[in-house]
Amino acid sequence: MLRLLTEVANSGNTKSAEQGLISTVLPLLKLLSLALFGLVLAHKKFQIVPRETFKLLSKLVFALFLPCLIFTHLGQSITIDKFVHWWFIPVNVLLSTIIGFILGVLVVIICRPPQEFTRFTIIMTAFGNTGNLPLAIVASICHSMDHPFGPNCKRNGVAYVSFAQWVGVILVYTLVYHMMEPPMEYYEVVNEKEDKDEEDEHEDNEASRPLLVEAEWPGIEDTETEHSKMPLVAKIFMSSLSNILDTDNNVEDATDTHESIRCLAAPRVVKKMRTVAEQTPVQHILQPPTIASLLAILVGTVPHVKAFVFGYDAPLSFITDSLEILAGAMVPSVMLILGGMLAEGPNESKLGLRTMIGISVARLLVLPLLGIGVVMSANKMNFLVEGDHMYTFVLLLQYTTPSAILLGAIASLRGYAVSEASALIFWQHLLALFSLSLYIIVYFKLFSFL
Repeated sequence: MLRLLTEVANSGNTKSAEQGLISTVLPLLKLLSLALFGLVLAHKKFQIVPRETFKLLSKLVFALFLPCLIFTHLGQSITIDKFVHWWFIPVNVLLSTIIGFILGVLVVIICRPPQEFTRFTIIMTAFGNTGNLPLAIVASICHSMDHPFGPNCKRNGVAYVSFAQWVGVILVYTLVYHMMEPPMEYYEVVNEKEDKDEEDEHEDNEASRPLLVEAEWPGIEDTETEHSKMPLVAKIFMSSLSNILDTDNNVEDATDTHESIRCLAAPRVVKKMRTVAEQTPVQHILQPPTIASLLAILVGTVPHVKAFVFGYDAPLSFITDSLEILAGAMVPSVMLILGGMLAEGPNESKLGLRTMIGISVARLLVLPLLGIGVVMSANKMNFLVEGDHMYTFVLLLQYTTPSAILLGAIASLRGYAVSEASALIFWQHLLALFSLSLYIIVYFKLFSFL
């Protein structure tokens, strides 16, 4: 892989290298300009647009603009044949998460974050932004004249990114949800009066809630349950362990005790696992973007239905044309919201500078290098769509994005490391401007070798 990167770096003359640099950096500069507009509009010094407006805009993106974009582009692109050939896209999301998880463990070992942030460090390294930011990057690159992705650049790119989104949503509402629960040793049980006071304070301060919480998945705190802000998994399984130990102390015959525990432990564990599964909010997976993806797959893979909905002569073409107009507002709105989020600045963090640098380096510099190795290996094994550079680009992009903004919302929902998530996401998105520029240049050069 290092030899391949060396060849990429040395290929081409100076003039072509300069043209390649401009063609890859310009799309990111366009996105940066949009984000700067949002930053200026939301900055406290100017206060041109109030924070509540950005929250309403994020809800419009989530409930309207993003579903319209997903449905129109994924629905037109997908067929039964392509559905079969695109199998590596969701698999690649899982691979990038597993590799990021391993890198997160290494960051914990090397940087030694405070004990209460061990799981948080792993999560923030493992889970990247697989939704709004990749869609914005793809749309901006396809808006350029000299991109290498062919005439259906945006449609295919949005389709590939959308096809991967449902995997990220499932992981967030299952694995991430439970890993982001507050640590047992730092959890404080509050009485009913304190709970009531917190609820009243929450209602009073709802308008001042950080934009980070609403930026990518607005309304996520509406899914809060009585167990959201408690270490449910730890409480359940620690109580199971303590019950077994108590049984062992109260029985005289050690051999009989061991046999009885062995008989009773399995049903108890199954019961505990069932309790955890019941408290997992999987019912909230079906959100507007996910529903739009499922509808697009359903419509796109049935030829007669697809002909009825998509195409110039389709009876429902006036509806899809209207959806495409609305979809056009998605990218600028997302970047304005990102700018508004950055305008709030980083919060104070107890994570430590060394750990923040470790997560950022692992997520933005090391993981993309490993991703190149994974995607190139998959290409050699003929797992990719032959000749489709956009397919390859989206796979590589899944390793390159900063930590998901959605993790900040999950942190707020679980009442765990909210300030740390805000600070880390803020700095990662600033540093991602340089890391994304670097790796997009490398990716474009790689296409000449494929």
